[in-house]
Amino acid sequence: MTAPVGEHTGEPIAYMQRTRSYYTALGYAPYQWAAFPTVAFARAPRITTVRLVLITTAARFDRSLGDQGPGAVYNAGAKFYSVYRVPIDPPPDLRISHIAYDRIHTTAADPNTWLPVKALQSAVARGAIGSLARDVIGLPTDRSQRATQERDAPAALAACRELQADVALLVPNCPVCHQSVSLVSRHLEAHGVPTVVMGCARDIVEHVGVARFLFSDFPLGNSAGKPFDEESQRDTLARALALFETATGPRTTAVSPQRWDADAAWKSDYLNIDAIPADELARRRAEFARQKAVAQRVRDGAR
Repeated sequence: MTAPVGEHTGEPIAYMQRTRSYYTALGYAPYQWAAFPTVAFARAPRITTVRLVLITTAARFDRSLGDQGPGAVYNAGAKFYSVYRVPIDPPPDLRISHIAYDRIHTTAADPNTWLPVKALQSAVARGAIGSLARDVIGLPTDRSQRATQERDAPAALAACRELQADVALLVPNCPVCHQSVSLVSRHLEAHGVPTVVMGCARDIVEHVGVARFLFSDFPLGNSAGKPFDEESQRDTLARALALFETATGPRTTAVSPQRWDADAAWKSDYLNIDAIPADELARRRAEFARQKAVAQRVRDGAR
């Protein structure tokens, strides 16, 4: 048996390969991830002078939609299919129960690991950023690349312009989130808005191709730093912000030196088809079909 890429090593998880094997085992056709030969690159002003907007794939909390709290199982009923805006102050209650983050190694108990509002506000107070846009932009996680490019990316650009944002920081969570924010990042760069993607799925972001990317080798759901670790969160944000000025061209990837733990054994768990017994795989197949039907009802209702 061949160990998945990244297992017990310093190599990142190969999420495209891992998800392809997993969903093929569930009975679905292999997903074709987005890739582009060229990448736009917009020059950024000095970060201390800019107004920054945060773009997230987290969803607004709605208690009527079932469990969305720490440790919640995947909740397709909490998905959304249109770009939204919510005031950044006070920090909004945004959750990630609707997406496939790493539920084995992440409980989603600390929202600062996927929504770096407090770290950004602290950066403004220190003078590291000029100011923050008054709203956070919420971006749907959509497997349809066409919908992301033709519907969500223009809507995100319009929101950036309405908020008079000079630069955008995009923070994904699940594998498809990383593709969605990368597609939107490309659109913003092509229209003159410099961006940084800060995420945990290196292969997906680099496969799509973005201008600037801060990679943290953490379980999905921790793109903004380790939970309940303010130093980790501050350092992660600082490295992302630095890319606005230090990147000299597109496809710039900076790698955070932080590590989740000493032996990286966590990398063997996420959607590892070789480690899932047949009866558990059958249960997941049925549950995925059920959640897919729920998501379709949500999508239909959003049209």
